[in-house]
Amino acid sequence: MPEQARGWVTRSNCKRSVAVRARNFLLLLFLFSSAAFAADAPKESYGLSLWGTLKYPENFTHFDYVNPHAPRGGEVKVAATGTFDSLNPFIAKGNKAPGSAATFESLMVGSLDEPQSFYGLIAKSAIVAPDRSWVEFILRPEAKFHDGSPITADDVVFSLGTLKKDGDPAFRIQYEPIASAQKIDTHRVRFTFSDKTKRELPLIAAQIPVFSKAYYTTHDFTQTSLEPPLGSGAYEVKSIEPGRAITYARVKNYWGDKLPVNVGQNNFDSIRYDMYRDEAVELEAFKAGEFDFREENIARVWAGGYDCPALRDGRIKKERIENKVPQGMQGFAFNTRRDKFKDRRVREAIGLTLDFEWMNKSLFYNAYKRDTSYFLNTPYAAEDSLPSPEERALLAPYKDQLPPGLLTQAFHLPKTDGSGNNRPQLIKADKLLTEAGWVIKDGVRVNAETHQPLTLEFLFQTPVYEKVASPMRRNLKKLGIEAGIRNVDDAQYVKRLETFDFDLIMLVVNRSVFYPGEEQLTWWHSSQADQQGSNNYVGLKNPVIDALLAKITGARTESEMRPAARALDRVLMWEQYMIPNWYLGAWRVAYWDKFGRPSTIPPYSLGFQAWWVKPTH
Repeated sequence: MPEQARGWVTRSNCKRSVAVRARNFLLLLFLFSSAAFAADAPKESYGLSLWGTLKYPENFTHFDYVNPHAPRGGEVKVAATGTFDSLNPFIAKGNKAPGSAATFESLMVGSLDEPQSFYGLIAKSAIVAPDRSWVEFILRPEAKFHDGSPITADDVVFSLGTLKKDGDPAFRIQYEPIASAQKIDTHRVRFTFSDKTKRELPLIAAQIPVFSKAYYTTHDFTQTSLEPPLGSGAYEVKSIEPGRAITYARVKNYWGDKLPVNVGQNNFDSIRYDMYRDEAVELEAFKAGEFDFREENIARVWAGGYDCPALRDGRIKKERIENKVPQGMQGFAFNTRRDKFKDRRVREAIGLTLDFEWMNKSLFYNAYKRDTSYFLNTPYAAEDSLPSPEERALLAPYKDQLPPGLLTQAFHLPKTDGSGNNRPQLIKADKLLTEAGWVIKDGVRVNAETHQPLTLEFLFQTPVYEKVASPMRRNLKKLGIEAGIRNVDDAQYVKRLETFDFDLIMLVVNRSVFYPGEEQLTWWHSSQADQQGSNNYVGLKNPVIDALLAKITGARTESEMRPAARALDRVLMWEQYMIPNWYLGAWRVAYWDKFGRPSTIPPYSLGFQAWWVKPTH
């Protein structure tokens, strides 16, 4: 038997065998590398979620909280408070017309029954880089502006650049980590991020409103205007009565009408907003049938203000609808830029003059609960709990900069017996003020060194809050503090907030925020404290809070983010930057009996956009 047949090889055959083995090895290496690359390769997805899971499958036809067969038609009238002089809701200037943002579409849109999940609208899909350094959106070819021109990548690139350069400061800080937008082709655009640790950036990019580049070459984006802008949404401006009313009409042949995210919604032919300066007048107008739907925010009015023949005979419906909306914080916010409010003890002392238990019984018909967290109704509320080991680890490096007791005690708001005699709280307030260097002289609270009196002013946009501030005013008087209440018109109020010209204002923070993220920077980061028009109304420049914000926005998992968010909540409460008010946890709505609505109400929104006018009306 020849040697070759017995398995032996000659020298030349050996060379050939080595070459074959090398080739096979390289092939296997290529295949292995390709497989590994494919496993990590970015995948196109019909939706985006903060933590990677979506409730609705790729082939979903509509959201669960809509009626896909809802009838269409009819006119709806609603009310808004104040006035308006601008149809551009994306700049800091002017008083925005109610509903004006709805004329523009975004790349993706959120669902109302799952937090932080977005599905394709202008963009049919998205691709996120494995390291989250960029996101690409693939646009729908059928997406169009109201003049019939197509929405392209050029428009998306223009929109980001415009908002970063000329938009409201809240947009500028939100989009700052989006380093660039690049047109890949006509229907494909890529956003590149300067900080790939910020998990929310793909979702933030998905919510960018898209403007027509061509339109804004002949129109100044930075100026207020009552000329209806070119949008792309389901509604467009139909008519305007400057400062008094605005009507939107459903767009005929709206390009996105049949998309799963829109099915069962946008059912009204027209929506009219009538402006009212006085809420009492507004209520009487509603009862007289001047408009159709009203959400009530005042317990006293809800308890007895709607009694009228139309309510008694059923023509007006009045409902309290429970919800799971994150409540955030509503309260009186201090302007800590002012020296008199820089000491936490002063802020705490002033907060002790709010007797919630008495107010709830005497003014609110026991309708409310006290706000105890900036993330109320979410897993990130630190209310009534001790810091976890993870929270203590985050806060330990800043121990000397934290209020005493924060690391070892749960935070509790003061409670009274509801009798109206809150003497124990006022005694504590007096002690805190004295410790902070504010003493009583001839019945007036003055600075021990400068002898300047301690005064403060509540600045409001509506007289409604006077009934809340007036009892505090009486208690402050007992402490030697003169407190004023000033109501100003919309234009003056906006101006004074933009320039931080106030002592205390009524502020609502984090309402409907389920997962704390980039939006927290606009409220609390020190970089925004001196930025006119920013949301950092309190004027915070707190390095502890800045560090926690970096942890929140840089967290890659929910379990990593949770202790940072709870620690932030804890620091904000202990520092007494706001005097917490109260919350309801439900919608109180009254409406004329002309509406139908889906059987399912989404937990995080009333979902009025899915209601319809009954065909008989």
